[in-house]
Formats: sequence, C-alpha cells, structure tokens
Amino acid sequence: MSNSSQNRRQFLKNTGKAGIALATAPFISSWNFATSEFQQQGLPYAYNALEPYIDAMTMEIHYTKHAATYAKNLADACVAEKVNPETTSLPTLLSSISKYSAKMRNNAGGHFNHEFFWKIMKPSPATSPQNELAEAINKSFGSYTAFQTAFADAAKARFGSGWAWLIVKADGQLAICSTANQDNPLMDIAEVKGSPIIGLDVWEHAYYLKYQNRRPDYINSWWNLVNWELANKHFLEASNK
Repeated sequence: MSNSSQNRRQFLKNTGKAGIALATAPFISSWNFATSEFQQQGLPYAYNALEPYIDAMTMEIHYTKHAATYAKNLADACVAEKVNPETTSLPTLLSSISKYSAKMRNNAGGHFNHEFFWKIMKPSPATSPQNELAEAINKSFGSYTAFQTAFADAAKARFGSGWAWLIVKADGQLAICSTANQDNPLMDIAEVKGSPIIGLDVWEHAYYLKYQNRRPDYINSWWNLVNWELANKHFLEASNK
C-alpha cells in the first residue's frame, strides 16, 4: 500500500467516515451580510461539486468541522465581549480587531475567511478574469499569467497556515498579499490592508487528503475553480465603480 493511501486511511480513521449521501446533498446559499454575516451559511454547491480539484471528503470536513467551529466560537466571543451582531457588521469588527481578544480575532477572521472562500469558488470550469478586473490585473501585473505566478508565489511562501489574497488597497490599486492563520486584509493589524477580491486557504486541512504536502499542486489546481464573475463584482464594489 502506498504512503498516500496509508495517510488517507489514517486520516479517515481519526476523523470518522463521512456519510456518502451527504457528499451529494445540495446546500443552497442564502448569504446575506446585512442580517446573517455572523452565522455559517449553506454551501452553494454539493461537497463533491469541486472535484477533481477539491475532493468531497475534504470539503465536508472543512465545512462541517473547521468552518463550523469558527462560527460557533465567534458567537461565543460576541456574547463574552458584548458585540451585538445586529448593530455591528463583521467587516467593521475586523477593522478594529486589535481591541478584542485572541479568540475574537481568530474566530471572526476564520469565519469571514471561510464564508468568503466558499463563494469565490464554483464548480463550472474557470476561465480567466473578466471585464474591469481583467483590465486592472493586466495593468498592475503585466498579464494574467504574471499575476498567477505572483499570487501562487505568495501562497507557497506563506509559512505554516494562512491565506493568499488579491486585494484592492485604499488607493484603488491591486495588490497581492498573504496573512497568517485566520487573519485577513480587513483587519487593522494586517501588514497590507485592503478589500479582498479573491482569497485562497492554504491551511493543510484545506488540501491534505488529496495533495498531502504538495501545496503547489493544490494551488495550481485551484485556478480551475475561481469564480471570476464574483471576483469582478468584488473589484467593482471595492473600487466604487
């Protein structure tokens, strides 16, 4: 038996076998930041919809275990630290996250990042950036290929767990950056601040079952899933166009 097969068997033994029926169950999104941004939303696709690039088992564990825990812990932190989700938006909370506990920082970031991540992927084969975002990428990075290389380099270079981002900075310029753990560019503690356009989760739990330690392979495969239509919408909103 190969090491890959042994690793997979051991992982499944430790986490428990997932129900086969759940792998194909649809999860309809009703994401509305105005009323429910502090709550975990349903996936807009089935667990197996992103195969072969992200496998169903990884998606189920990622969504039901890791992401669900961030949402629960965020709710607990809001109660403990007197943050009212009805009067405080999640981006506003993140913009002053330095005033709160490590628990709030980790879980507010983890919840926002994952809700953003699910939406920036789609099952249909990705092509390339569209419309205004395509023009901005070419202007900022020279070409889509050059952008992909720079973004992949940021994702590969992130030591340990974290994220890679394409953002719009306050001056309206595009930039590529990465953040550690569950931090993101909306936080006031971020080294590079801006509005996320796309974001890639490079925690090992996002890819280990299929790719093991081959993070570059995961990154290369992920380009097949990017929802460029939504990314262009993010860009227009962030740029006030």
